[in-house]
Amino acid sequence: MNSLELLLLSVLLYMGSALLSLLCSRVERTAINLCGIGGMAAGVAGLAASLPVLLSGHGMSANLGGPFAFAEFTVRLDPLAAFMVFVISLLATITSLYSLSYVREYEGRGAWAMGFFMNTFIAAMVALMVVDNAFYFLVFFEMMSLASYFLVVFDQHDEAVSAGFLYFLIAHAGSVLIMGAFFILYTCSGSMAFESFRQLHLSAPLASIVFLLAFFGFGAKAGIIPLHSWLPRAHPAAPSHGSALMSGVMVKVGVFGIIKVGIDLLGATSAWWGLVVLGFGAISAVLGVLYALAEKDAKRLLAYSSVENVGIILMGVGVGMIGIATGRPALGILGLLGALYHLINHAVFKGLLFLGAGSILFRTHTKDMEKLGGLGRLMPYTAAACLVGAMAISALPPLNGFVSEWFTYQSLFSMSLDGGFAFRLAGPVAVVMLAITGALAAMCFVKFYGLIFSGKARSEHAAHAHEAPAAMTWAMGLLALIAIALGLCAPLVAPIITRIASSLVGHGALAVAQGTVVFPGDPAQATLSTPLIAILLLAAPILAILIIGVFKGERLGRRHGGPAWACGYEQEDRMRVSADGFSKPVSHMFDALFRLRSALDPAPCLHASLQRVIAGATRVEPMWEDKVISPIVRVVQWIGTKVQWLQHGDFRIYCLYVVAALVVFLMIAVA
Repeated sequence: MNSLELLLLSVLLYMGSALLSLLCSRVERTAINLCGIGGMAAGVAGLAASLPVLLSGHGMSANLGGPFAFAEFTVRLDPLAAFMVFVISLLATITSLYSLSYVREYEGRGAWAMGFFMNTFIAAMVALMVVDNAFYFLVFFEMMSLASYFLVVFDQHDEAVSAGFLYFLIAHAGSVLIMGAFFILYTCSGSMAFESFRQLHLSAPLASIVFLLAFFGFGAKAGIIPLHSWLPRAHPAAPSHGSALMSGVMVKVGVFGIIKVGIDLLGATSAWWGLVVLGFGAISAVLGVLYALAEKDAKRLLAYSSVENVGIILMGVGVGMIGIATGRPALGILGLLGALYHLINHAVFKGLLFLGAGSILFRTHTKDMEKLGGLGRLMPYTAAACLVGAMAISALPPLNGFVSEWFTYQSLFSMSLDGGFAFRLAGPVAVVMLAITGALAAMCFVKFYGLIFSGKARSEHAAHAHEAPAAMTWAMGLLALIAIALGLCAPLVAPIITRIASSLVGHGALAVAQGTVVFPGDPAQATLSTPLIAILLLAAPILAILIIGVFKGERLGRRHGGPAWACGYEQEDRMRVSADGFSKPVSHMFDALFRLRSALDPAPCLHASLQRVIAGATRVEPMWEDKVISPIVRVVQWIGTKVQWLQHGDFRIYCLYVVAALVVFLMIAVA
């Protein structure tokens, strides 16, 4: 089977699993198993479909026709699409494994429906990545949005319904903007095929309008600030494996759309487009992690962190667009390398952390970090996996987050060395903002890990927790291993992603690795060896242990034990570090930015607008009833009373009516 056939098999397996889940609605355990196993099989097929294209760098396409002349169903599996299918399939495979145990928590509450919407959601994302026609792109985009909406509102409590409503509004507002961009391209080309869009030569103002419509439309799906407010509410409301997919891959559909329109279809012809993307990315990165730091709900913290990481990805995309527009292909490739590397890295470590949060919720029934603590001893496998995820998202070497952020730094440094004043200024500013983001992210995940896994339990549920089921721990363990591998194997991974970036830039591949070393195109600028860093990090504690073993001397004969010293006072529970107390200095320092969060939140405005619409409808409906419907009803009733005399109840009179009618029709026909 070739890649396109495997891709079709993958989508059919997702949809088949979804339909089987519906058919097994009365046997929910069977529905859960069918969805999980079917999802894993579909994910493996998706990985097998995308790998040959990623390794060879050569795409393929097929035109399957269609019912409308303007909407031919064309599939294009180019390197970028194959990369996105690989990321989606990887996370879908592991979350499907996780669901075999996790979804049992929902037995009796519609677990079969969850399986249907989950697999439909994944199938729509996979199809969206490879379709090469604007009409079908919008159809699958809408399918993805609707399926994810039903996952958000699945629990049906007030917060979930409210979060789903906000997500629905913002997602569809974004869809309208995307439709506007595609409509302009369709008007100019006369076709909905993306290939016809690629051949267009739009004027600069018109191309800029299309780009801005697409940027803000897809930016709403990506969760960039200020279009992010749905994200920290929708992700915590969804089931945890759904949150992992929404945060790990669905928000990347927004990034994919920005790259697709800005670079693939429009060719990134204006440098200021890149500055816009870079600026929004930098602001989203800093504010996203700052807002995450203030949260005490574990899943809301992770959701805000997604805003931060999407910002980091967009910084790389912005640099890539600047490189293409200014005729600096090496810079363009380097920026897109950092962006795409961080895209897969974020999918892995954020998926891992959401699955970890789901395991904690599964055993303790709370997301409030103030009510957790001490889980490192009770859930050791979950704690170890989450530690890897926390280190990776904090960009600590030699894990994967460090490598992709390192490439992003190098692209910003390269942009700062050449070009006009705006680029020389934007580069250092973006570097500083990325550095601030990294420092705050480390602080944020020290808080996340410390409050949940360290210290003593703060509630009965936390005190009596035990390790998650095997399927869930295996899923987290696999993602932790992948996070480590993407860091240690950077010399193997970076060239593959570079080929994808090169295909977007339209330039030959850039050398970024040699042996165990990676570098930003020029080894003289900087080099990085994650395997060497790993060896040194492992050797340091071993060396310290050896030194202690040789020189420690006699052990102390008597050791003291007891509670930690508390400045002369007896230990009390309120002395423990709290979520609010941990972030209080930062919250106080950046108080103005936290107030800005409320100002940027459209939820109150949308709620007030909805209430006004309801009030207006309440006033209009009686008016319509009184002024239009009731008079018509009265006229009809009057006519009815007037024609009642025709109904004598005599069969002979009715026959006379029939004969008279026939005579009239005959006269009309003769005339």
